[in-house]
Amino acid sequence: MRKRKSLALFLAVIGVAVLFITSVQLPNEADAAKGNQNLKKLEVDEFFTNRDGTFILRELKKGKTFVYNQQRAYQRFAPQSTFKVPNSLIGLQVGAVEDEYDIKYWDGVEREIEAWNRDHTLGSAMRNSVVWYYQAMARDIGEERMEEWIQNISYGNQDISGGIDQFWLSSSLEISPMEQVDFMETLYEENLPFDKNVMNTVKRMMIQQEGDTFTLYGKTGQGSGIGWYVGFIETDNGSYSFATNIAGTSTDAKAITMNILKKYKLIIEE
Repeated sequence: MRKRKSLALFLAVIGVAVLFITSVQLPNEADAAKGNQNLKKLEVDEFFTNRDGTFILRELKKGKTFVYNQQRAYQRFAPQSTFKVPNSLIGLQVGAVEDEYDIKYWDGVEREIEAWNRDHTLGSAMRNSVVWYYQAMARDIGEERMEEWIQNISYGNQDISGGIDQFWLSSSLEISPMEQVDFMETLYEENLPFDKNVMNTVKRMMIQQEGDTFTLYGKTGQGSGIGWYVGFIETDNGSYSFATNIAGTSTDAKAITMNILKKYKLIIEE
C-alpha cells in the first residue's frame, strides 16, 4: 500500500511538472499574434489590389498594432536597403564613419543609378540609398564587430554569413515586417544600445517629409521582387512606427504607405 501511494505521489508530481513546463513554453508567432489583444486588423484592402503585401502600424503610446495581412507580417525577407539604418548606427558607433558628413570617394565605376556615380557622405548615401557606400562601410566595420552588434540589437535572424558586404542583399540576413516595426519603435524611443547622439544622427538622416502636423522618417529597400518601406511618423496626436512589405518595388511600397497614412489622417497635406 505504501509503495502504491508513493508511486501515485511520484506520478502526480511528474504530471504537475509536465503541466508547468507546457504552460511556460512560448507560442509560435501566429499563435502569439492571435492571442495579442493589442493586435487589430487593418482594413486597407483597396491599396493592395492584385498584390501580395502587408502593412503594419503601431501606435507607440498605447502599444496597439494594426495589421493588414497578418500571415505575411511574420514572414522573414532580406532587409535589402532598409538595413542602411542599422548599418549607419553600427558604423557611427564603432567609428567606421565619423559623422553624417563623412565622405567616401566614388571609385569611378559606372553603376545603374546615376545618383550613385559620385562622391557621397553618409547622409547623402542614406538619402540616395547608395549601395557601394554602405558596402564599403560594412567592410570597415568588419565581420566580428558587425556580428556582435547585429546580435546586440537582435536584428532579424542575425545571420551575416552571406559575406560582410552582401549579407543583407538577398542573402543570409532576413527580418520580418513585424520585427521591422519593433526595431523602428526602439530606434524612435532611443532604447537601442547605441549612444544617444548616434541614434539622433541616424533619425535625422531618415527624415523624408515634414508638414505642419507631422514629420515622416523612413527608408526604402528592394530586391528579388520584394519592396520595403519602413520607419516612423511623429504627429500632433501621437507617434507611430510602420512597415510595408510587398511583392513589388520600394516605390510601390512607399506609395502604399503614404496612401494609408493619408487615409488615417496621419499625414495631412495643405
